[in-house]
Amino acid sequence: MSPFEHRTVLRREAVDLLAPAPGKVFLDGTLGGGGHAEALLDAGARVIGLDQDPAALQAARARLGARGEQFVAEQANFRDARGVLDRLGVREVDGALVDLGVSSPQLDDAGRGFSFRARGPLDMRMDPTRGEPLSALLSRWDEKALARILDTLGEERFARPIARAIHRAHREGKLADTAVLADVVGRAIPRKAWLKDLHPATRTFQALRIAVNDELGALSDFVGDLPRIVARGGRAAAISFHSLEDRIVKLGFAKLATGCICPPRLPVCACGRVAQWKVLTRKAVQTSEAEQRENPRSRSARLRAVERLA
Repeated sequence: MSPFEHRTVLRREAVDLLAPAPGKVFLDGTLGGGGHAEALLDAGARVIGLDQDPAALQAARARLGARGEQFVAEQANFRDARGVLDRLGVREVDGALVDLGVSSPQLDDAGRGFSFRARGPLDMRMDPTRGEPLSALLSRWDEKALARILDTLGEERFARPIARAIHRAHREGKLADTAVLADVVGRAIPRKAWLKDLHPATRTFQALRIAVNDELGALSDFVGDLPRIVARGGRAAAISFHSLEDRIVKLGFAKLATGCICPPRLPVCACGRVAQWKVLTRKAVQTSEAEQRENPRSRSARLRAVERLA
């Protein structure tokens, strides 16, 4: 396995929005290589880090283990953050951060099965010790279910012919690895419809990875749980990398910050609902041109933040 060397995206911007300080406790729900957690620790905060990927967890512990009791790392999905905090005896935190999607080390390690550029197993699990690999799920998904996944999670316009080709290849025992899968997808898309700067299997691999790990479900659970996690006056931030994630974050944060929901025709409020949160980012924060030149994979990053009112 290659070293887990992950480039932290929007490090300064995320930390500035979270406003760490000595005495505060923060939850980093996606430790990765530990870049965001390191910045929070440098500001004097205590960090509880979660990651479901054992390789990422090992790298973060190696990088930050010398911080002593200021840093705690647990193997868990961020959707289970409340349970982890309960186990650690932490009632609430002053801030929470998730950095979504797949990391560069995961993509670059062919053995994980995330990449269409290298030959690897049909796996795609963030936590290789839990859940079902892609190969098992392909045995259970019929053609219609697969097409629906590619359409909704990958926004793939050729979802039906791709699903038909994948289902046939798997049924015939020809889907040996990710390289074969990528080739099957490419052949199912008309050559004239291939985009110049996008591999034809990109959207399909994205959709399958999201489905294997239930990434959108986990994100919805996490955003919905923020009132049970973040203390009054605390903040939460999320970095997303595609429109489906960003939409959940944007709408979820807006819902948290919604006050009165009475019909406009009522002269006075009858519902009594008062906004408990405030959105800190009117527009999503994006990476600078300098960061994009240094790390092209950061181009699609979108950062949003919200604050729980005191």
